[in-house]
Amino acid sequence: MKPKTKKKKTKGYNRVVLKLSGEALQGSQQYGIDPQIVDSIADQIKEVSLLGIQLAIVIGGGNIFRGVKAASKGMDRSTADYMGMLATVINSMALQDALEKHDVDSRVLSAIEMKELAEPYIRRRAMRHLEKGRVVIFAGGTGNPYFTTDTTAALRASEIGSEIILKATKVDGVYTDDPVVNKKAKKYDSLSYMEVLNQGLKVMDATAISLCMDNQIPIIVFDLNKKGNIKKAILGTKIGTKVDSK
Repeated sequence: MKPKTKKKKTKGYNRVVLKLSGEALQGSQQYGIDPQIVDSIADQIKEVSLLGIQLAIVIGGGNIFRGVKAASKGMDRSTADYMGMLATVINSMALQDALEKHDVDSRVLSAIEMKELAEPYIRRRAMRHLEKGRVVIFAGGTGNPYFTTDTTAALRASEIGSEIILKATKVDGVYTDDPVVNKKAKKYDSLSYMEVLNQGLKVMDATAISLCMDNQIPIIVFDLNKKGNIKKAILGTKIGTKVDSK
């Protein structure tokens, strides 16, 4: 049985999981974290938190370390993935720091226990934080190798009863091809889960899409670089590409 979410009198969604890539935090840099970019994201999140939205965030670690890439060059896959999980903790702490500077109450919950840095991930604890108006940042992936942070977002969304996953990217939706390389690529306004799987579209990995399909959690892919887009997506404004059961 899915956990109940607190009802609000506003349009849009009440409980949301926002998926950020690690690359979103690096801005135009080749590596690491751009404090100005993180501050800008925190400012958008504050705007949403003031509406009373229950917001949970999952951040990747690709701006610091990418496990799959390291494994392809000979590193043990499990070791590489655990290193990638640690990178997500660094990013989560950076975002929490920025949120606190914007007076947004937040908590980092890690799937890998590290008491000095973050609270351990406990499903009911995460839900209580959300109900108290705190932004929850899920760090450490699922705590297991071989699973991406996309799958983490789908898993956590299922566990906490999120109504939708917002996947923030560098483009304004899902296209038939890479719009940067192919100028003739066409944007999809909407897709079904099966269309994403059958066409091999790079929305989220297949495990994440299947998990969303099984639990009927829609996904909206949108451009993070346009300020205000997080709020627009949460309030139900038509934006980006929506993936659901159609």
